[in-house]
Amino acid sequence: MISVNSVTVSFGGYDLFDNVSFLINPKDRIGLAGKNGAGKSTMLKLLAGEQPPTKGEISKPNDFTIGYLPQDMIHQHGRTVFDETATAFEEIQRLEVRLEHINHQLTTRDDYESPAYMRLIEELTEINHRLDIIGAGNKEEEIEKILKGLGFERADFERQTSEFSGGWRMRIELAKILLQKPDVLLLDEPTNHLDIESIQWLEETMDTFSGSVMLISHDKHFLDNVTTRTIEISNQKIYDYKTNYSRYLELRQERKDQQESAAKNQQKVINQTEALIDKYRAKASKAAFAQSLIKKLDRMEIVEVDESDTTTMSFRFPPPALSGKIVVTVEDAGKIYGTKQIFKNASFILAKGEKISFVGRNGEGKSTMMKMIAQQIDFDGKVQLGHNVMMGYFAQDQAEKLDQNKTVFETIDELAVGDIRKNVRTMLGSFLFGGDDIDKKVRVLSGGERGRLALCKLLLQPYNLLVLDEPTNHLDIRSKEVLKRAIVAYEGTVIIVSHDRDFLTDLTEKMYEFRNGEVKEHLGGIDEFMEKVKMQRLTEMNTKNPFVKAKVEVKKEKSQVVLQNEEREKELKQIKSQVTKSEKEIERLEKEIKIVDDKLSDSSQYQTIINDKEAFAKYEQTKKQLEAEMLNWESLQGKLEN
Repeated sequence: MISVNSVTVSFGGYDLFDNVSFLINPKDRIGLAGKNGAGKSTMLKLLAGEQPPTKGEISKPNDFTIGYLPQDMIHQHGRTVFDETATAFEEIQRLEVRLEHINHQLTTRDDYESPAYMRLIEELTEINHRLDIIGAGNKEEEIEKILKGLGFERADFERQTSEFSGGWRMRIELAKILLQKPDVLLLDEPTNHLDIESIQWLEETMDTFSGSVMLISHDKHFLDNVTTRTIEISNQKIYDYKTNYSRYLELRQERKDQQESAAKNQQKVINQTEALIDKYRAKASKAAFAQSLIKKLDRMEIVEVDESDTTTMSFRFPPPALSGKIVVTVEDAGKIYGTKQIFKNASFILAKGEKISFVGRNGEGKSTMMKMIAQQIDFDGKVQLGHNVMMGYFAQDQAEKLDQNKTVFETIDELAVGDIRKNVRTMLGSFLFGGDDIDKKVRVLSGGERGRLALCKLLLQPYNLLVLDEPTNHLDIRSKEVLKRAIVAYEGTVIIVSHDRDFLTDLTEKMYEFRNGEVKEHLGGIDEFMEKVKMQRLTEMNTKNPFVKAKVEVKKEKSQVVLQNEEREKELKQIKSQVTKSEKEIERLEKEIKIVDDKLSDSSQYQTIINDKEAFAKYEQTKKQLEAEMLNWESLQGKLEN
């Protein structure tokens, strides 16, 4: 357990956090939420011990282990992928040396009753327990399992880490952290460099991970599938929600509505009190009363309404120019890099107005096909654009390709032609570049700002084909939703590569999977596709791993285990029923409280409610009942997790 106690972090006189406290409990699954710059990454650095707080303390047990994956880090070279990953077992090697020393001590000493001898036995037990947890007996099998889950092929294991891109080296670091099996995992945007299948594998791994997890992610689907608790950082404070990201958004809005209602009620009280002060201040007989009212106002704690960062992009793609019915034709297309065949015999036709996506693991050829359609690389076979097709191409590294020395305004203005030049400032404003921001050099922009600027360039022409390779990289969740709405409303043809499942949901009509050198068409949505991939992976595991099959067969014979599982399922259903009942009770109590809150916000009813002692006492009692029911709900949720 990690305890954050009254922590304050200040930068140049500005408080990023002010006296915040919370606990990370065993098996917690926590998502950190908050606008950009709120301090999410700083919080992970504090917990990892990378940065000290200005005030307060962060305490944890002495033998506590933390695995921290930052967004950016310095990677080590000079080893193969397998050998670099194996460095994760340095703890095992250290423990084994200590274990050998203790065993030698126990066999050579004869002071069996001494405290020192008993301490050696206790340490021996602790080391053996730790070795069991981190899997000391099957290191090579664990390394292979983790690396393959993160997308590496067996042939990659003996390649030098320097041969891989930064994203793949980040996967190696994630593999090392997972193999160390720390008590707490701190992950800063872990899905940034993963493909859809690796993200799904990581979700499943998080589900069985024995420790606690705190993470930052702009992948809404990933957050909902992994987290059961959301800590929001807002206005130097934290708000703790015992739920996943989507439900947190609803509760946050409810919290803000309550704050606004309470602030409105308080302001009415203040106005009424000030009116009384003004009325009686000048009267000698009422002067003492007026002074008491003034002191009452001075002591009043003002209700604060949290500021919400409601700024977001707002744009639509321009109406597309007319094109022929056939937009893209691909026949027997393939690509070879050196001696490696990426894919071959790819054939499909893309019709006017269709929206499709390319899916599959990284390195299977999705971006390569995008470049072939954009005529940016040589290839085998035929890839041809249809009649009067005007293509807008957003490359995966489009944001990095921007001229670093130009300003935001110059980047767009030099490409704008005709009447569009008159609207460059308005266009930039819709992508959140307002005021002095348009004069910033590209080199000082954040990743998210560069991504928005690169997207803005797609509005400069009436393209009828958009080829978008990872357009959501570096975008926050709200910006992704705006981009998705713009694509849905767009009347032209779209090809998308994205690893964000929430972004792809209900966006494309069909998809083409790139796997093992082939390109296959899949009808249906991303959820159906991911279910097929999951079932395929399980089938492959059962087919290729006789150990797994043997375990399944043994389980079938153990009827006692089956009976225990059935009993467990029965208990689980009972708890779920209790949770549902508790949630309905919470909803009922909240409605009762809201009715009174609405009356309190009405100036014509406010005094009546305050003066009705019986009604007001019932209102206070209902709030206490709600608090008790919330605790009951949390307790039931804990039972479910266990």
